[in-house]
Amino acid sequence: MNAEDLDATFFALADPTRRAILARLTTGEASVSELAQPFAMSQPAISKHLKVLERAGLIRRGKDAQRRPCRIEAAPLKQANAWIERYRALWGDNFTRLDVLLDELKPAVGAAPAMPET
Repeated sequence: MNAEDLDATFFALADPTRRAILARLTTGEASVSELAQPFAMSQPAISKHLKVLERAGLIRRGKDAQRRPCRIEAAPLKQANAWIERYRALWGDNFTRLDVLLDELKPAVGAAPAMPET
């Protein structure tokens, strides 16, 4: 995935309305009016959100007579997840090293302080 595509995906996912639309589309395709129902916004406002999702490749719009059903496209999400996973692996390695260090320090922390010699 190139940087532009990744930017478009994360930009689209940054908005809670667009995330809710994607969540709805995981249950199956829906029309614009069906997607607009749970929101207190106009159909044109929902259409703007759909355009952002479509430009990011996260949804596709079909043509079914006068209806234009939307459906989710998984590829950009898969690519964004792969990008995130590289960083998860890095942090996992860091946490593993931290666990080892903390285990090494435990005996020293629990030991009584040495009494100074007089």
